[in-house]
Amino acid sequence: MIISLSGAPGSGKSTIAQRLADKLGWPRYYIGGLRREAAKKRGLSLAEYNTLGENDINTDKEVDEYQRELGKKEDNFVIEGRTSWHFIPHSLKIYLDVAPEEGAKRIFGSLQHQNNRNEDEHLATWQDVLASTSKRIASDKRRYRQYYNIEVYDKKNYDFCLDTTDLTADQVFFEVFKWVQERLDNTKN
Repeated sequence: MIISLSGAPGSGKSTIAQRLADKLGWPRYYIGGLRREAAKKRGLSLAEYNTLGENDINTDKEVDEYQRELGKKEDNFVIEGRTSWHFIPHSLKIYLDVAPEEGAKRIFGSLQHQNNRNEDEHLATWQDVLASTSKRIASDKRRYRQYYNIEVYDKKNYDFCLDTTDLTADQVFFEVFKWVQERLDNTKN
């Protein structure tokens, strides 16, 4: 079984993906991390890399092909990425949502503790993060519509959706794992 996670910026995707992988004893693949590294190698922030990607499919294509191949060759893993559900269509597709303001506050809080996200320039307040994530979402929508004719933020593409705005990480994990566990149990019967 493959579990793909996507969702809104700041919804808790990384936290939940890591916790799921740990609980199941499966590997976790983080596509956003690969994109952040690729941006850093070019001396760009993720925001600049996404903008570049609006006219250069190669910024997305490399990680997207990587996902597609993983889905063909491996099983029993957790993958976190905006397009993972599309490139691994047989995965259990989970979408985590969050109110934009709350997501921005979470990201800003994370940046205060560890700034290894290579997010964007000049993020001095959560409002700056909100403006940046709004641009990021718009860029994602443009790129994935243009290159693959898909809507990555459309909840109809997912098997399970959860709004995390008013939930703790533990509550989100409980709900997600309960849903996943039911599917795992069904495959054993």
